[in-house]
Amino acid sequence: MTDRWLSERVWAAETEVSDGFDLTACVREPIHLLGGVQSYGTLVAVDPATGLVEVAAANTGEMFGVPAASLVGGPVTRVLSSEYYDEAVRGTAEDGGVPVSFPVPAGPELPGGRRFDVSAHRRDGLLVLEFEPRDGGALGFSGFYQGVRRALGRLRAAAAVDECCRIAAREMRALTGFDRVVVYRFDEEDGPGEVLAEDVAEGLEPWLGLWFPATDIPPQARRLYRENWIRAIADVDDVTVGLYPPVRAATGAPLDLSQSALRTVSEFHLEYLRNIAVRSSMSVSVLLEARLWGLIACHGTDPVRLAPEVRSACEMFGAAFSLQLAAIEERVRADALMAAGRRAGSVARLLERGSGPGFAVDAGGLAGLLAADGVLLRRAGEEITGGAPFPEGLVRALGRKAAALAPGSVWATDRLAEVPADELDPGPGPDHDAASGGGGDVPAGVLMLPLSRSGDFLAWSRRERPAPRQWAADPARPLRVGPRGERLTPRGSGAVFRAMMRGRSLPWTAADEASAREIGRLLTELVLRHADAVEALNEELRRSNVDLAAYAHAAAHDLKEPLRGISHAATFAIEDAAGLDEPTMRRLLTMRRLTERMDSLLNSLLHYSGLGRAGFRVREVELAAVLDGALEVAGQRLAEERVTVRRGALPMVVADPDRLHEILVNLLVNAAKYARDGVDRRVEVSAYTRSAADGRSPETVVVVRDNGIGIAPERQHEVFELFRRLHRPDEHGGGSGVGLAVVRRIVERHGGRLWLESVPGEGTAFLFTLGRSG
Repeated sequence: MTDRWLSERVWAAETEVSDGFDLTACVREPIHLLGGVQSYGTLVAVDPATGLVEVAAANTGEMFGVPAASLVGGPVTRVLSSEYYDEAVRGTAEDGGVPVSFPVPAGPELPGGRRFDVSAHRRDGLLVLEFEPRDGGALGFSGFYQGVRRALGRLRAAAAVDECCRIAAREMRALTGFDRVVVYRFDEEDGPGEVLAEDVAEGLEPWLGLWFPATDIPPQARRLYRENWIRAIADVDDVTVGLYPPVRAATGAPLDLSQSALRTVSEFHLEYLRNIAVRSSMSVSVLLEARLWGLIACHGTDPVRLAPEVRSACEMFGAAFSLQLAAIEERVRADALMAAGRRAGSVARLLERGSGPGFAVDAGGLAGLLAADGVLLRRAGEEITGGAPFPEGLVRALGRKAAALAPGSVWATDRLAEVPADELDPGPGPDHDAASGGGGDVPAGVLMLPLSRSGDFLAWSRRERPAPRQWAADPARPLRVGPRGERLTPRGSGAVFRAMMRGRSLPWTAADEASAREIGRLLTELVLRHADAVEALNEELRRSNVDLAAYAHAAAHDLKEPLRGISHAATFAIEDAAGLDEPTMRRLLTMRRLTERMDSLLNSLLHYSGLGRAGFRVREVELAAVLDGALEVAGQRLAEERVTVRRGALPMVVADPDRLHEILVNLLVNAAKYARDGVDRRVEVSAYTRSAADGRSPETVVVVRDNGIGIAPERQHEVFELFRRLHRPDEHGGGSGVGLAVVRRIVERHGGRLWLESVPGEGTAFLFTLGRSG
């Protein structure tokens, strides 16, 4: 966690106060490690491996009749029966899982038969059990359930964000009975917040439309809101109950209460609530795509203690509200995309003409799609603008930013002056401040669509649009010493501070982003087909090939076992079945021959797919020495076919010697298979060096040339395909049709290239490179 969680501008506004109070004290406070719980309940933390209590709240003596000091170190079954303890152990997941709640009677040693609601969750290796007395009996389930169901039904009917927020505020107040419920949206996840909707009891001042400074909710509080979706404070004047022991020996810190429903409250926050005349509160987090969108904040003028099932219903309602907001946003995006497609058609002709002078002439239409003041296309070092110009420093900064983002994504801000310098750095140049808002011609808002990893982009700009804003307190003086010494200023409509927001443009909407993406798609399809796209396709092809090789290996390996069983069964049938008629025996022999053929093909497939996963040990080797080894394997086959071997120049090459050996064996055996009758049969292995046209280091070409039967031109492309033979299986020594496919795969793994030159009736030369060594 860092103290500097706000932008420089906001930080300066919210820390320059005359009373000298250090705002960073709020930011540094570890609110999940305050070492206490609210006194209406109690807490016990247990080692689930042993069932022994490690931490207990100091009020267990009042709740259970067992003092905390006596309870710690003993079995938890003193206060919770083994049946319910086992249920808590089974019901909780690992650390960070969702808490579970259930009603239980007190433990067998406790008098009176008092009932409790127990919430259980795991944290830092402990099972944390929270007990809340059930003094008022069971909640009327039927009526409460119907109320929740009606609330969810009304929420699902909302078609717009403002309508959804109004329904959420009204229904949450009806469920809980609080005096005020507001729906509060953050202006960016770490920014100030605005009250979008409110349902308030008669006589209380309205907050609708007010803004609250970002420092009201520091970053550690926002983190807990993301982790724990509901937070209830029964009474701001409650006396905190401490934990025993205060510090865990295992961690050197108090018990982590991040997910605790009873967790005590920061004195800063309690002071804040007292200053706005709030006696009890509950906050429900609203998250969109794991981002803290805002809060449903509930306030009471009297103490309010909600039963766990009511809190669970409120948490469920908050989750449904989050999903409904997400659905509305997705619908808005979908509608915007359709509209963008229609509007983008109006500039398709412009894009088809390319990114030359026509772009600059007609760029006004492109800017108009997003209600922008200027538009800029940067491609291959060329910058073409239309409308309001972009400062040079901003162009450099956007280029750096685009290079760091995925092509097709959208980066946008309506407050360019507040973007941190390390996020949008213009780099060296005379107008270094231009990217951060220095100068009167710098736009206040920018929406950028990266087009390539090299820094190409399409960007739109908007000028500053000053907007009025009503603050519940002066954002430049969020802290002030009050008449009773309070450090946090009372907030409310009676202290409205009206200000004009400067340095911001009109915000970019989902429709704007959808339009930008659609224009980017047209650009990519029509005029910006760059090498990046080819590179991405090659990478996808590489992954597909790896997956395919793994699948082929697994499939071939799994097929061998049943195939082996078929072969053995056929063999046993042949050996054991005397007196079989000739057709049946012939069928059994055919079955065994075919299984042997299939086994050979699977072995070849396993070997071929294994080449994609095997690591290569590339080094400098003598081509002549590798040829000697290959002849030890292929020499007998060459001798049987009366093929003589000739050697040409054989230099040093850079390769994996084992794989190079396999290449030469396959090519030499191939020469033996396809030798031609009526001639002095021969095969020659040689090499030569050729210059590279691109100016890089020369490359060595290895040649294996025979005077065999040759290959017809129209069939030459087939010889490197897997399991493809140009002749019947019983001709030219048979084979699986894998050898040349293996050769090509090995060559390509080296970064080289394989090709052939052949004339039917005269012979074939296979030529390959092994990549460059320099």
